[in-house]
Amino acid sequence: MKTPDIRTRMLLAALLPVALLCLVLSGVFLMSRFKDINDTYQLRNRSVARQLALASEFGLFAANQGQLQSIARGALREPDVRWVGISDREGRMLASAGDANSASTPAVPNLSESLFRDQALLDVMTQPVYASGLKLDDLYEVSNSLGSGQVVPLGQVVVKFSHQSVSEKKRDILMLGGLISVLGLLFGVVLATRLSAGVIRPMMRVSNLIERIGHGDFAAAAQVQAQTPAHDPLHDLQTNLIRMADRLADVQQELETKVASVTQALREKKEEAEMATQAKSRFLAAASHDLRQPIHALGMFVTRLAQLSHAAPTRQLIGNLEASVRAMQNLLDGLLDISRLESKAVQIKRQKFALMDLFDRLDQDLAPIALDKGLRLHIRPCTVWVQSDPVLLYRILLNLVGNALRYTEKGGVVVACRPTSSASHVNLEVWDSGLGIAPEHQEAVFREFYQVGNPERQRGQGLGLGLNIVQRSCQLLHHPLQLASRLGVGTRLRLTLPVAAGPQQQAALSLAEAPQKQRGQGCSVLVVEDDELAREALAGLLQGWGFQVARATGLTDAMQLIQNGFVPEMIISDYRLDGAAHGMELIVQLRQQLARPVPACLISADTDPELLQAAQTAQLTLLHKPVRPAKLRSLLNRLLAGQGLCEESWS
Repeated sequence: MKTPDIRTRMLLAALLPVALLCLVLSGVFLMSRFKDINDTYQLRNRSVARQLALASEFGLFAANQGQLQSIARGALREPDVRWVGISDREGRMLASAGDANSASTPAVPNLSESLFRDQALLDVMTQPVYASGLKLDDLYEVSNSLGSGQVVPLGQVVVKFSHQSVSEKKRDILMLGGLISVLGLLFGVVLATRLSAGVIRPMMRVSNLIERIGHGDFAAAAQVQAQTPAHDPLHDLQTNLIRMADRLADVQQELETKVASVTQALREKKEEAEMATQAKSRFLAAASHDLRQPIHALGMFVTRLAQLSHAAPTRQLIGNLEASVRAMQNLLDGLLDISRLESKAVQIKRQKFALMDLFDRLDQDLAPIALDKGLRLHIRPCTVWVQSDPVLLYRILLNLVGNALRYTEKGGVVVACRPTSSASHVNLEVWDSGLGIAPEHQEAVFREFYQVGNPERQRGQGLGLGLNIVQRSCQLLHHPLQLASRLGVGTRLRLTLPVAAGPQQQAALSLAEAPQKQRGQGCSVLVVEDDELAREALAGLLQGWGFQVARATGLTDAMQLIQNGFVPEMIISDYRLDGAAHGMELIVQLRQQLARPVPACLISADTDPELLQAAQTAQLTLLHKPVRPAKLRSLLNRLLAGQGLCEESWS
């Protein structure tokens, strides 16, 4: 129900008392007039009936019906008289006159009483007729009294009166009272409207002013002030509101100025931050490229050195050297993953595959680490097929399980897939019995370089990039990630993946680090690298694996080697070379000269996403420096086995 506005309320407040007063006065007036009319009507009727009774006394005494008939007809000339009947004491009708339809008369229980009855708009009145009280000296006079002393009437007179005239008078008075009431109400409406206008208009002006100020229209105050007369009853209130609006306008202007100033300052800070970020990215790209070259060569040299026979102290020293190189490679890998995820350079390749293929590879890669720490790595069998990027999902699992093994001292790690309430998704869970994560750290562990309980940044406890990479990768794949942990009990990390329908025959999953049968004994490989240190390191490593290696610094040297009779069964080329041609152009031209699609791969310290896209377009595998020897060996085995497909590398 809509609430009445102030105008309606003011009118109701003025009209309700007037209407109530009119109704009360009209009711009192009508009741009084109706009572007077009824009293007058009854008195007149009783008077007529008594006069007829007095006039009929002698006729009843003498039983003179003619005289009684004349009296009855004469009574009809009285107002409202419709019928007159005169009867003796035995009830015999001696005379009657008037409307024949009104002749029936109800029995009168006691002739000594008068009755007043309403019947079909007729009032019936009976009046007994008694003998006069004069004493006559007549010996033969019969006494009119009973033995008990009760006076016996000579008869009775019955008169019927019509109260139609009374009803008409009441109706006229009622109409007059209603007319007076309506006129009074109309007068009250006009008067209330005129009187309330002086209050309602100022209040409406104030209400509209407040509403406009509430919507921010502070200029409305000046307009209202110009329309407000000096004698306005709410002049002071409106003046105060106008002052308040002026102050609000000043405050708003001041706030807008401050907001504009702060916005401009934030815009400048944002531009400075973007420029700093761009400068940092350029610096990191340059530094990363320059660092990758020697670390790449160092990794190759250390691996080649480990292939040789050494005494026990030297072998221990080489092991420490390998651990240091691996730590540097892990740091560069983590930084590369972060930069690629931030720049959105990672290309998602969703496909259907069996989770068990990932689990098998995970078991092969991490079971030795668990065995070295005396832990149990239990990967439960799973027949579920999912829809995701297998390479990126494998990197996520590698980080999660590796993290769990790193921070678990006893017990073990469990990897399992569990059904969800929805048949369209499955949960992939990694459980460990490690130290657990306190609630206040459970959000912070996903930040870069954040580690709980490692303020000294000990290398053995990782770099603090694994969970951040996992979270970013899950967001990229739209796989929800949940963490639950209790101190002293362990941690559970859960991924939710969409389920896919598996084919009739399960296809093998291709991963960048899939194990392959060792091949290449005696195969010829052409290594094209303009950096002498990296070239010699890669060539020495390949020779240690049993390959026949030819070295070239660019396209001209490679062409000369082929012209001199060297036929490569595989080409490994750096992307950036001395001269105009880069690695992809070199491979194309060498294949044209050899007239066959020789298996080939690219190695580069450049992390530009456009380079990765170009390599994928050319169907060439791109390995980022520093290249892990195990990954390189796996790739060479696949290329030699005829599996030279373009894959995205995360090393």
